[in-house]
Amino acid sequence: MNDVDPSQTMTAGSAAPPPAYLQALAPLTPDEIRAVVSIVSADSELGPGALFETIELREPSPAAFRAHVAGTPFPRQARCNLSHRDRPGVWRTVVSLAEKQIVSRQHFATARPMVQVEQLLDVERVVKADPRFVDACRRRGIMEMTGVCVDAWTGGNFGYPEETGRLISHTFSWLRLRKDENFYAHPIEGLNVVVDIKTGEVLRIDEHPNPPPIPMAEINYDSELLDEVRGPLKPLNIVQPEGVSFTMAGHAIAWDKWTLAIGFNPRDGLILHDIRYDDRPILRRAALAELVVPYGSPERGHYRQNIFDIGEYGFGKFTNSLKLGCDCLGTIQYLDAHLNTLSGDVFTIEKAVCIHEEDAGVLWKHWDFRADRTVVRRGRKLVISCICTVGNYEYAQYWYFTQAGDIEFELKATGIVNTNACEPGRPGKYASELAPGLSAPIHQHIFCARLDMAVDGHENSVVEVNTTAEPVGPGNPHGNAFYAEETVLKTERAAARRNNAASHRFWKVVNPGKLNHVGRPVGYKLHAPDCVTPFLAEDGPSGIRSSFTRNHLWVTPFDEDERYPAGEFVPNSDGKDSLAEIVKQDRPIENTDIVVWHNFGLHHVVRPEDFPVQPCISCGFTLSPSGFFPINPSNDLPQEINRDSVLAEATSDQGCCH
Repeated sequence: MNDVDPSQTMTAGSAAPPPAYLQALAPLTPDEIRAVVSIVSADSELGPGALFETIELREPSPAAFRAHVAGTPFPRQARCNLSHRDRPGVWRTVVSLAEKQIVSRQHFATARPMVQVEQLLDVERVVKADPRFVDACRRRGIMEMTGVCVDAWTGGNFGYPEETGRLISHTFSWLRLRKDENFYAHPIEGLNVVVDIKTGEVLRIDEHPNPPPIPMAEINYDSELLDEVRGPLKPLNIVQPEGVSFTMAGHAIAWDKWTLAIGFNPRDGLILHDIRYDDRPILRRAALAELVVPYGSPERGHYRQNIFDIGEYGFGKFTNSLKLGCDCLGTIQYLDAHLNTLSGDVFTIEKAVCIHEEDAGVLWKHWDFRADRTVVRRGRKLVISCICTVGNYEYAQYWYFTQAGDIEFELKATGIVNTNACEPGRPGKYASELAPGLSAPIHQHIFCARLDMAVDGHENSVVEVNTTAEPVGPGNPHGNAFYAEETVLKTERAAARRNNAASHRFWKVVNPGKLNHVGRPVGYKLHAPDCVTPFLAEDGPSGIRSSFTRNHLWVTPFDEDERYPAGEFVPNSDGKDSLAEIVKQDRPIENTDIVVWHNFGLHHVVRPEDFPVQPCISCGFTLSPSGFFPINPSNDLPQEINRDSVLAEATSDQGCCH
């Protein structure tokens, strides 16, 4: 086990211990999860046949947490979503751990629960046992079902009568030729099965006419299956001889001038709470709230490929157990994640979250050529990361905290692209051919970060900044003038915004009640370089459910029940509780507890070089201080010289900086 002992003491050179109040934001412990299951199972209405979707900490409201920081404890409670195999809908409950009872319950009769890990394997077993599917495989030359791999994709909501009210999987299949071989090189095209996930009933088999043949050439990535592997480079070791500079107490961490708590739940996965710099609050909560992956092919069954990896499956339960020296290099601290199974048992993902420091290169430098004097400072950053695997793709999340006050988020996508079969040389206009007869469709990965802002307090507003050229005239006779113009976004509708490269648009969150040394509101700027243009028809089945992707920025007042941009219950949903619908209330968002929702991502026209395994491609955003500090906050860094750095060809003069 790798949970941090809350009594861990500070070591020499480490930050002071994080504040004790952060302990209240720690995820549920295994004993707390078991207690929730016991309480719910004993309930006469909910207990019999309960299927546990998510069990998680009920996070405090902003007001309750502020009171807690001031010394008022808040009760430890859990959210528990559950369903039943023989009854429709989802129950949302709140369980008091102190009182050992359910304190609230609400039934959503038309909602469907998230798909669980166990159910993915159940769907594969059901499909492979169906005689109609076996016959369809035989018609394609597959006589032995052992190598058939069935991926249980969710099915969206396309209005098919037999699917109404059910939790649906619409499957895609591949063929594995031998042990550990890359089956994504061999798609079984034109054969999809519709399954009721809860009952295990095969509702329909869609066998599309004239499918292309299964491509049979092996294209492997596992070194044990390759004929030749290149020789390794010389070792590159990351060493901290005096240990790390951060201090942890449970799930709370302090590093340099930063403090925060690290949370985790089955749906969001990694969550960061109460992020502060030098005890000044910046973010109340930060996490990915959704990922939708729309595919651009209308051919055969591929029009249904519009998957919500967080809302339909959950990043938390698909988080990897990380390996020292592979996923994380250097001096590493890990946190385990404790989650619930469908039956209510506890399972633990060991080493789910990685915490370490990295060299960040030159942070700032200047050469005063008149005095021939150079002053340079290298930066360091704290890294908090995890990696999730949802089907064919891996998503690696990295939160970076810099000594200049920046909060950076990087998402690295790797894994294996989704593949289709095609006639050799004829992939069609919706896909790229990777190898003869093997193609991958154009697609996007659109992430939504939910950022509960608290810039120097809770009364925050959002300002949009556009740069404008001054018209040539008496005030601009030489035509060189341009300036930044600020607009306060006052309501939800006004804050539904898209990026504009022509005006170098950006947004910043300010606290109008806190003025800096030049009389301006303190703030943090959202640098958003990876905005994606969605291409789904807004009134189409997938476009309606993905309506939150239409803007790059949304702002809402905090509401405990408005947690996810595609809605609380996403599988086979109708989109009626999505962010695009919520903001139609047009509530005021000035000087209050606000939530900023930022959409960003990857637009992927697949290359042959993305197969058989995709090199990491990255996207993300940065929150940077904008008037939050009077000067560069890293201006006071001490001068340090790394004496272990040497010339590749050693000489007597190592040339160190002074």
